[in-house]
Amino acid sequence: MKVCYFDTETTGLDPIKNDIIQIAGIIEIDKKVEGEFKFNCQPFSYENISQEALNVHGMSIDDIKKFDKPQVVYNNLINLFSRYLNRYDCNDKFYPAGQNIRFDIDFLKQFFIKNRDKYYGSWFNYRAIDLISLSAILEYTGSISVNNLKLETIAEYFGYELKAHDALEDIKMTRKLIREIIEKYINT
Repeated sequence: MKVCYFDTETTGLDPIKNDIIQIAGIIEIDKKVEGEFKFNCQPFSYENISQEALNVHGMSIDDIKKFDKPQVVYNNLINLFSRYLNRYDCNDKFYPAGQNIRFDIDFLKQFFIKNRDKYYGSWFNYRAIDLISLSAILEYTGSISVNNLKLETIAEYFGYELKAHDALEDIKMTRKLIREIIEKYINT
């Protein structure tokens, strides 16, 4: 099984009008980490950058202007993904995985579209693995008790400290928690 754990940092909450400014991930094949990536990316548009998003990420417009152009990051992603799977083989796709992964999937799909590529599905299947969903099930069954399902809260519950909002650090923690939940609650 091929899994691409990924996280995005964005200029706002709307994947149509806002953009990815950081994407990071971990490539896992048959439960073994095969690679990590982290790309900082200029937005397609500087007009829709939310100040709140910049505050969350601790970045400024000047910082973001130093990042790679979106087309460069897109090409880097395609080259990276091509090392691990054949986009033309419908049985060779990544499982997308992350914390609230639908948010990140929506942004990545739009990132592809803004790069004139409508074939996100060439790389990823539709069966997402989501830490928030796993945590909600554990909470529902009484296996865990948390105040909310934020990544920091779940990490703290399992005894980890996290400085959130760096995409690579967030996704490393997300993978660690998903693997721990699977081992502790599902593979028992």
